[in-house]
Amino acid sequence: MSRIAFVTGGAQGIGAGISETLGAHGFRVAVADLNLDAAKETSDRIVKAGGEAIAVHVDVTDTQSVRGAVKTVIAELGEVEIAVNNAGWDDFMPFVKTTEDFWNRILDINFKGALRVCHTVVPGMAERGFGRVINIGSDAGRVGSSLEAVYSGAKGGIIAFGKTLAREVATKGVTVNTVCPGPTDTPALRKFADASGQDADKVLGGMTRSVPMKRLAQPSDIAAAVAFFASDAAEYITGQTLSVSGGLTMA
Repeated sequence: MSRIAFVTGGAQGIGAGISETLGAHGFRVAVADLNLDAAKETSDRIVKAGGEAIAVHVDVTDTQSVRGAVKTVIAELGEVEIAVNNAGWDDFMPFVKTTEDFWNRILDINFKGALRVCHTVVPGMAERGFGRVINIGSDAGRVGSSLEAVYSGAKGGIIAFGKTLAREVATKGVTVNTVCPGPTDTPALRKFADASGQDADKVLGGMTRSVPMKRLAQPSDIAAAVAFFASDAAEYITGQTLSVSGGLTMA
């Protein structure tokens, strides 16, 4: 029987790429997102392509919302076997211009959101003797990124958290790994480029030139790494951090 994957922020950008790729690989996918309409559009695309998927509303900053979403998935598909913590948010500014409210929002979505999901689904995974947790980090969390100090810290936290959780559940058939995207061609990146005050094409061109492969990642590039970590073939790999960056970072 095909395994059940729960993808937060699964409706758009990298998340949609992950949801659709997992659907194409035979996983039954719960596209979990704050934007339920967008989640339905993504789940519909998966179904039209021959896969199985449902759309679920989730707010990863709300523990009860996370628990409720997981209950819905269990009722409609079955127990969550693959958890992909992809939901995230950022804004670009020098650290000294950030506020404590901004810090809290970044940490609540990008760090504590993953904690809430893991706290909800990992006990069941360990009890059943199988689970895959794939956290979406960022190369910002490995090497830093100007104008993203708090986000970089949150993603660095995700990497460290994943390693420790991996140690704690290693004997339970549960693996925990982190995929770190480099610059990825998504609506969020294009919105950043448009809002940068410079020519958007020049901003994206500069990013592209900085990548040794001379192209930005596509969501499908990130999704391929997630699908591998979610597969049975990756059962002996845990606590690892994989950059998918076209060679931009080689740390």
